[in-house]
Amino acid sequence: MTDLAASERAASAPTGTPPAHPTTTGLSHNKLAMWLFLGSECLLFGALIATYMFAKSRLPAGELGPNDVFDIPFTSVSSFVLLMSSLTMVLALSALTRGEERGFRVWIVATALLGGTFIAGQVYEFTVFYNLGLGYTTNIFGSAFYTLTGFHGAHVTIGIVMLMSALVASLRGRLSPRNAETVELIGLYWHFVDIVWILIFTIIYLFPQ
Repeated sequence: MTDLAASERAASAPTGTPPAHPTTTGLSHNKLAMWLFLGSECLLFGALIATYMFAKSRLPAGELGPNDVFDIPFTSVSSFVLLMSSLTMVLALSALTRGEERGFRVWIVATALLGGTFIAGQVYEFTVFYNLGLGYTTNIFGSAFYTLTGFHGAHVTIGIVMLMSALVASLRGRLSPRNAETVELIGLYWHFVDIVWILIFTIIYLFPQ
């Protein structure tokens, strides 16, 4: 009787209803795994930020430091570009859930381009700093700064790869409103790296001393 009742409920369900994801907590297992992963990433970036602050406080007087190399206006524009990519990520997911494939592809490409622009700005910034004399091994500040911002840049790059993978899946007909959770998980990761950058920008660039 139980199997018969389950079959009747399945038959009466709307045909366009997305399939239920496996869950024992109210969240799908994939989403729960992503949240756990992001929690571990919080610990990683927390440790890197703490290390940077400790290293900055031990920078000997007279050595090349934050106020000697930072270009706040340039980094502010670069930060704004990255934050705007969170908006386009939301628009991409929204378009997919409505079944608008073309809109999804436009917004997902826009998100990737904004992320790529941020990475290009970071590479330019690193090049300028190096030309000013701040290399990875120049002093303790340089080592901590490049490690922290470099790790973040690597995370953004991984996010861009994920975005392009979603685009390819869409072009091959493998993405639809029924499996929009895949893009939602990518969005969670992308919003995370944006939030982390807000913390990095505030702590490192706005309060350099």
